[in-house]
Amino acid sequence: MAPFCTGQFVRAHNDKTPSFEDPRRVGRECLRAHIVKNLTAMIATSLPVAGASTGHRNALLVAHIAAVLFGLTGILGHLIEADASIITFGRATFAFIALGFVAGLKGTRLLDALTLRNLPILGLTGALLAAHWVTFFIAVKVGGVAVATLGFASFPAFIAMIERGVFGQRIGATQGLLLLMVTAGLVLVVPTFDLLDKGTVGLLWGLGSGLAFAMLTVANRRRASSMNAMQVAFWQNVVVAALVAPFAFIHLGSTSLAGSDWVNLALLGVFCTGLSQFLFVKSLEGLEARTAGMIIALEPVYAILGAWWLFGEQPSVRMAAGAALIVLATLLAAARKAPAEHGVTSRCAH
Repeated sequence: MAPFCTGQFVRAHNDKTPSFEDPRRVGRECLRAHIVKNLTAMIATSLPVAGASTGHRNALLVAHIAAVLFGLTGILGHLIEADASIITFGRATFAFIALGFVAGLKGTRLLDALTLRNLPILGLTGALLAAHWVTFFIAVKVGGVAVATLGFASFPAFIAMIERGVFGQRIGATQGLLLLMVTAGLVLVVPTFDLLDKGTVGLLWGLGSGLAFAMLTVANRRRASSMNAMQVAFWQNVVVAALVAPFAFIHLGSTSLAGSDWVNLALLGVFCTGLSQFLFVKSLEGLEARTAGMIIALEPVYAILGAWWLFGEQPSVRMAAGAALIVLATLLAAARKAPAEHGVTSRCAH
């Protein structure tokens, strides 16, 4: 990501941009241009092989692009000057419009999922997804991208605790190690134990986001088999938009969204939600679900590096050590996943 964007910045600075140009605006334009470039490259490489297995090398590239797009979620949330409810509503709305368009092209019958058996599942998972997104964007606004992403990345530990507490599944030695690593990582990441510190409050919101995502993951794994991933994703986003709409409209009255905010909302919904889901599923054509999951688990790394480059959020040595423990625990959890379907339905929501 850095080489392309750095070149864009230098060209903009030398050719058009005065010396007093705001680097943050240039960074936003660069970020959008980089995403569009990746989309074009992805389409060019995927369309000719539609219906065939993707080569291993291309599948690795596609999986890493998906991880970058997941990591951009926090960065775009940071750039959008709006309340978390507005960001969540905009993201969900653009996402279900994009997914509906793709479903129409693929001939997927979305209305077939609206059965009496599926409605409670869609309502529950949609509400959990809304809680996950709202708390994550609050964490981004309060504590920054790095803190929010690392708090969210604790979700594998929450999954282990939920499966133990709710379903009585035994926590094995590996899961116990995972819990210890995440706990130690969070202790290192938290700036202070003062609840008045923004970094600490942001981390708590991030942990809330991770808990909501863990609950969503468990619920998605136990969803009705009559629904495919496209149907689930579409209707979950519809539920999210419906739930947060009242809060978003209240805040819209006192919020003036710039043109760049609308563009970033569209990128967040179409690219970081719809496209990232497509890319992750596409990568599974040439990779094992376990390998793809481990690549996607690198999302916090991409998010932290992006926030460092764009916003100057340089992690301290202590935070870097904590991040390493949390990412390692996430990789460990991803390595233990076997069914591809679980990876698709649980990971694409973020």
